[in-house]
Amino acid sequence: MGISYLLDTHVLLWWVFNDPLLKDDCRQIISDRTNTILVSSASAWEISTKYRIGKLPTAQQLVQKYSYVLYQAGFIELPVTSAHALRAGSIPIAHRDRCGRLKRKKTSA
Repeated sequence: MGISYLLDTHVLLWWVFNDPLLKDDCRQIISDRTNTILVSSASAWEISTKYRIGKLPTAQQLVQKYSYVLYQAGFIELPVTSAHALRAGSIPIAHRDRCGRLKRKKTSA
């Protein structure tokens, strides 16, 4: 039985685009089918927003086929619920990245 891992959006993108920034040990963990690989639905929000505003121009197909890409990779999507959103919104520190706030809160909840 493997371990569960929650992928950060950058790691997800590096995996999908086979980017050399993804370290070999991370590739091994992600490709090991005994591990459970989780992806926050906040990553979809972050990727589609960055694509829309031109900061991620190579992500058109990923945005169009996001669910299928996750399915093909064997990843499990974690939903963002209203409870998560309320907790993330109540964090007293200034944090410009709303998506990052949701993901950080999700991993510690």
